[in-house]
Amino acid sequence: MLNPIEEIVSMAKEYGKVCIVDAMSSFGGVPLDLRRLGADYLVSSANKCIQGVPGFGFVIAGVEELRQCEGRSRSLSLDLYDQWRVMEADRGKWRFTSPTHVVHAFFRALRDLEEEGGVAARHARYVANQRTLAAGMRALGFEPLLPEEWQGPIITTFRYPPGSAFEFLRFYTLLKERGFVIYPGKITRIETFRVGTIGDIGPEDVARFLAAVEESRSRLAV
Repeated sequence: MLNPIEEIVSMAKEYGKVCIVDAMSSFGGVPLDLRRLGADYLVSSANKCIQGVPGFGFVIAGVEELRQCEGRSRSLSLDLYDQWRVMEADRGKWRFTSPTHVVHAFFRALRDLEEEGGVAARHARYVANQRTLAAGMRALGFEPLLPEEWQGPIITTFRYPPGSAFEFLRFYTLLKERGFVIYPGKITRIETFRVGTIGDIGPEDVARFLAAVEESRSRLAV
């Protein structure tokens, strides 16, 4: 689900609140002008829509807001102000052992993002992936949980199809045998599962997934 972030930040500022945007799953894949938005902090990760590998998180923050964090941290390793201070003083050095291979993968992933055409182009590909997925899954009897106007292009939650023939664990195993791994969807009381549409994939990969879903679903009915 894509939250109405502009409205949320505007309301936070109206009440004089510091605003932290959790962009863990969206940064690099959903257009966002942080200067225009006016949030104080944005938090994200080296993987997800950046398409690097997991290993570190990063924060984009206003310097004056960041300076006010000095001495506030209750954690040694998660002291954001001190990490920033050391990086500024030592030309980008981590306070502790740096994840060198992850940093290199991050650098390469940023180059790939630029070569693809930037965030707008990547977002367009993700949207095409998600729309192909949603239409194909509906045709196979799987309804998305969210209304279309709330649905983001990152990951889609689907309801279990009606009827007693559907067994998620068996369905999951059949898909895995065909080269696809999906997420269980225990995020609500409704029986669901989730399918991601980010990463180095296109609508043709989604079409292959839909073929695997159709074949796996037919096996469940045997």
